[in-house]
Amino acid sequence: MIPKLEVKDLSYSYHSMDGETKALSNISFSVHAGEFLAVVGPSGCGKSTLLSLICGLLKASEGSVLIDGKPMETGDSRIGYMLQKDHLFEWRTIFSNACLGLEIQRNLDEEGRERVRRLLETYGLEDFADARPSELSGGMRQRAALIRTLALEPDILLLDEPFSALDYQTRLAVCDDISTIIREQKKTAILVTHDLSEAVSAADRILILTKRPGRVKDTITIKFPDNAGSPLLRRNCPEFSSYFNEVWKVLREGGAS
Repeated sequence: MIPKLEVKDLSYSYHSMDGETKALSNISFSVHAGEFLAVVGPSGCGKSTLLSLICGLLKASEGSVLIDGKPMETGDSRIGYMLQKDHLFEWRTIFSNACLGLEIQRNLDEEGRERVRRLLETYGLEDFADARPSELSGGMRQRAALIRTLALEPDILLLDEPFSALDYQTRLAVCDDISTIIREQKKTAILVTHDLSEAVSAADRILILTKRPGRVKDTITIKFPDNAGSPLLRRNCPEFSSYFNEVWKVLREGGAS
């Protein structure tokens, strides 16, 4: 079976007046359709850089990114990117913010507007369609940002620390909320996070990177009972602590800090 996403021998270096700094070295992995992959590693190991390479914001020094077996194109509409901050514009309503991606792509027709309305209704923001971002909680804003991304109907979602700006209690609830939405939508997703508990509770597999230059240290497959389908339920399973300790051990052996 051809993977939905395949990263092959990807390397990247930053260049400055002080010379070359290698951020990533020979990264290879694949993600199948509908799979949720988490990426963890020490600070500065190139996790966010990896997402920027996958979506074409940065050009790799070496290697390639394939989607459905074919080279990824710059600006590929099959990839949706959700950043750390929600980047909702205060002068726009929530509905208008959720339509922004379609508007930028010049695809904001009545079908697109109806899709946004359905998503707002499905995920509990219908009553806030005419509200301004400042009227919403942090969790609701992140949900609106995800709807803005889902409205584009991407095949692959890239999530770069999307819960890091939230307080702990809200972070738990929003991770549970958004992970459930992604699985309901049957999206292929890659989550970059510093939070090992988040990675274990949300992902099907965890890709562990070494310290800079980032290399693939290990990949751990995560399996929970079928009745533990959400991150909050997974945190209560006995398997949770075992996976957490396994990931932590690999990170420590790789010199995580």
